[in-house]
Amino acid sequence: MDGFVNVLKSPGLSSHDVIDIVRRLFKQKRAGHAGTLDPAAAGVLPVALGRAARLIEYLEGADKSYRAEISFGCATDTGDVYGAVTERLSSFDFPSEEEVRAALARFVGVIEQRPPAHSAIKIGGRRAYDLVRRGRTVDMPVRRVEIRGISLLRYDAAQRGILIDVDCGKGTYVRTLCADIGAALGLPALMRFLLRTRVGAFSVRDADTIEELADARAAALRAPDAVLSHIPRYDLDAARVKAFYSGLPTGERRLPLAEGVYRVYGGDIFLGVGRYDAQTQEMRPEKTFPPI
Repeated sequence: MDGFVNVLKSPGLSSHDVIDIVRRLFKQKRAGHAGTLDPAAAGVLPVALGRAARLIEYLEGADKSYRAEISFGCATDTGDVYGAVTERLSSFDFPSEEEVRAALARFVGVIEQRPPAHSAIKIGGRRAYDLVRRGRTVDMPVRRVEIRGISLLRYDAAQRGILIDVDCGKGTYVRTLCADIGAALGLPALMRFLLRTRVGAFSVRDADTIEELADARAAALRAPDAVLSHIPRYDLDAARVKAFYSGLPTGERRLPLAEGVYRVYGGDIFLGVGRYDAQTQEMRPEKTFPPI
């Protein structure tokens, strides 16, 4: 049983909890997920079963979309409502909707972001949140991330908060984005709630809860290649299929291909993932899926 299921993770479950449940439901020893979600967050969590677990690394680079609620006037050490309060304002003037929109626009594009210390990023081989729990001071490195779009869905001056949709690239921390938006407005801020609405081709609209997966079982399984739509397709000459399965490169001088990874097909059959070397003009097998 090789493929992906689109799980709608509920708050309170860790990503590892979801893996354990899906593994038992599908009676599969090999399973993995793409893009960790914090236990408090909800939304799309793609889970790979069987040989499809070898494709997770390609899905992790896919664009993601989130819906986040930001509350102003308070900040915590985790960037969400579950951390220790580090700053709280008893009273303040809430910015106008025009000011909020202008602040959001400043974060669209390639920006620098310092991930929260309470995160799964590894520092010296250890998870940052583990080091913090042991009382260690963690200096998180600044990284560049891409925010492709931010939409203001709700402006609520009475509740001193806003609701936004965010489209972003790999490695973006929405908790940090929420705090940075607050800083741009001169206010402490935190993320009150987070829903991941999309990971690549996986959408919250067609995600299944754990209960729905228990009923659907195999009917909920997606083909391995169906989740790699963000990767360009390459059609291999039928005479080279066996060579591809054997790990041998194929020269490609017919098409002006860009260097990088491709979904490789032989006719309508998904063969695996290849990487095109522009210098040698060869398509090299990277992950193959020979028939069982």
